[in-house]
Amino acid sequence: MSLHTDALRDHACLIVHGPDQPGLVAAVTALITRHRANIVSLDQYSDNPEGGAFFQRVVFHRTDLAAAVDEIEDDLARTLEPYGMQWRLTDQSVPKRMAILSSTSDHCLLELLWRHRRGELNVSIPMVVSNHTVSAEDVRSFGIPFFHVPSSGADKSVAEAEILKLLTGNVDFVVLARYMQILSDDFLEKLGVPVINIHHSFLPAFVGAGPYKKAKERGVKLIGATSHYVTKDLDEGPIIEQDVTRVDHSMTASDLQSRGAYVERAVLSRAVQWHAEDRVIRHGNHTIVF
Repeated sequence: MSLHTDALRDHACLIVHGPDQPGLVAAVTALITRHRANIVSLDQYSDNPEGGAFFQRVVFHRTDLAAAVDEIEDDLARTLEPYGMQWRLTDQSVPKRMAILSSTSDHCLLELLWRHRRGELNVSIPMVVSNHTVSAEDVRSFGIPFFHVPSSGADKSVAEAEILKLLTGNVDFVVLARYMQILSDDFLEKLGVPVINIHHSFLPAFVGAGPYKKAKERGVKLIGATSHYVTKDLDEGPIIEQDVTRVDHSMTASDLQSRGAYVERAVLSRAVQWHAEDRVIRHGNHTIVF
């Protein structure tokens, strides 16, 4: 169980977004007050106060939250409908169910499992699915179920169907921890939950195999990583987090890969944490991260 669970008991997170207009903040805060709740944090952003888009994240505490949720949601629907706003309300003490897909590289996978065990990620992990077995024992040592679903050849439909059987109805989002398979549009549509990916930021300059070798040959001075939501357009989904680190001429391609793996682990962990805490709002092909 996440260490967050007790600390976040009776805490709710309200996400509101839609067309910016006067009175939104007052309407939301007044609603929270009506339900005898106390605001813990409030973040908001408008991309243009004259006809732009408005985004807000409010965390509030309300004693016996579970008993009041239905009433609060009914009030939200009535209050925000005239403004044309979209909203969602989540109980912060309920960890999101996160499945992990991985291949042979285990640095991102093990980082997530380690942070989860330490209580740093407010998630539960019902399973890890991999197209290889190299990490099976490591995963099971964390007490997490491991499923091997081979995937080879051009036709991935059989493997994707097997993975869908495992995931459907059992997860709230999926993380690709260096899962070296391209997910089909059909798979993403049937899955129906957010998918978060991580890759080195050499794309598209160093596509294909051996990106760190190519980066070494070009004499790069910065390497980095990008975590984003997966969409039907390969590696072009809304970006959640990015980071870089400096490198120099004395480093080998192997040194670059090791340094890059460190950045990948950190970037993916932050993206997962922010998603799990409802800090990310998708807007078109970009994100607002509070």
